[in-house]
Amino acid sequence: MQVEKLKSLVLNALEDLKAKDVCELDVREASSVTDFMLIASGTSSRQVSALATNLVTQLKEAGVTPLSLEGLDAGDWVLVDLGDLLVHIMQPETRSFYDLEKLWGDFSLAEKQA
Repeated sequence: MQVEKLKSLVLNALEDLKAKDVCELDVREASSVTDFMLIASGTSSRQVSALATNLVTQLKEAGVTPLSLEGLDAGDWVLVDLGDLLVHIMQPETRSFYDLEKLWGDFSLAEKQA
């Protein structure tokens, strides 16, 4: 599946269960691991797990199998690896602590300035 269609599918699945503060990062210049990251918040561990479960269900219905799914049981930070797209679903406290948007944004800027 093309990455744009995959992003659209992921965004729709996240919106279905009211994910908060969804952010897309283009990390093609900063990473050889993936091209894009989508970061979203859930209001509780239950919602984080439900968002991830709903996402995986919708992906499978579309014929897409995640390469990896990490953190589903804890519900603090779930990572869904789709190859060219990584999806991070976090509780707000965890998201604030790790601040992936700043981390990857700063890294991307440094790469462009070099």
